[in-house]
Amino acid sequence: MARARRSVDFACAHWLPETKDDFVPYIYTRNEIQRLLKATSLSQQKGWCAMDAGTFRTLLLFLYGTGLRLGEALRLQCSELDLTTGVVRVEQTKFYKTRLVPVGSDVRQLLGRHVATRDLQTSSCQHVFQTKWHRPIELQTVDLGFRRLRRLAGVGRQDSTPYQPRVHDLRHSFAVHRIIAWYQKGRDVQRLLPALSTYLGHVDLSATQRYLTVTPELLQEASRQFEQYASTGGCHER
Repeated sequence: MARARRSVDFACAHWLPETKDDFVPYIYTRNEIQRLLKATSLSQQKGWCAMDAGTFRTLLLFLYGTGLRLGEALRLQCSELDLTTGVVRVEQTKFYKTRLVPVGSDVRQLLGRHVATRDLQTSSCQHVFQTKWHRPIELQTVDLGFRRLRRLAGVGRQDSTPYQPRVHDLRHSFAVHRIIAWYQKGRDVQRLLPALSTYLGHVDLSATQRYLTVTPELLQEASRQFEQYASTGGCHER
C-alpha cells in the first residue's frame, strides 16, 4: 500500500502543478449536487427571481453533465443544439474558438424536455436558458441565485479558506468525477487526459491539470488501480 500511495502521490503531483495561489476549487459530492438540485424549487419562489426553478435546475444539471463554462451555457442558442445526434456547438468560447461537444443521452433528454416545455423554438429570444420574461440570463443573476441556493441546501466549505463553492466549481467537479469514473472502469487515465482537455475547450493540457483537485475518492481509485496494476506485473487495460 505504501508503494501504491507513493506512486499515486507522484502521479497527482504530475497532474497538479504547484501554484502560489491558495485558492482550491471545490469538488461537489454527488449528494451535495442532489441537495442543490432539490433546493432549486425553494430558491426561486420569490416573484422577483429572474429564473424559474425548472430552468435553474436544468442549467445546473447541464453544467455538471457537460463541464461547459457558465458563460458558454448562457450564450447557447437553440440552433446550436442537435438533439438528434446529441451534439452541442459551442461558439464565442473563452479562446474565440468553436468546438463541438457530444453529450450523453441523459443530458440530451434533459435539454429536449427543457426546450419543449418552454416552447423555446417559437420565442423571439433564441437562448436555450431564458428568464421568466424570455430574455437572456445574465451571469450575475446565476451567481446571486446560486449563493442563495447554496445556503438553502446547506452546502459550504468546512475548512479555513474564505472561498465558498461557486457555480464554476461544477466544471471542476465534472472533470474530477470523469477521472474517477475512468479509474473505476480501469481505463488509462494518462492517455485519456488530452481527450478531456479537448472536450473542456482548453488550449493545452496544463490548463486541464489545474482543474484536477485530489479528493479522497480520487486518491482511493488511483491507489486501487495502481495496486491492481502492480499485482498483475504491469499489465494495463487500454
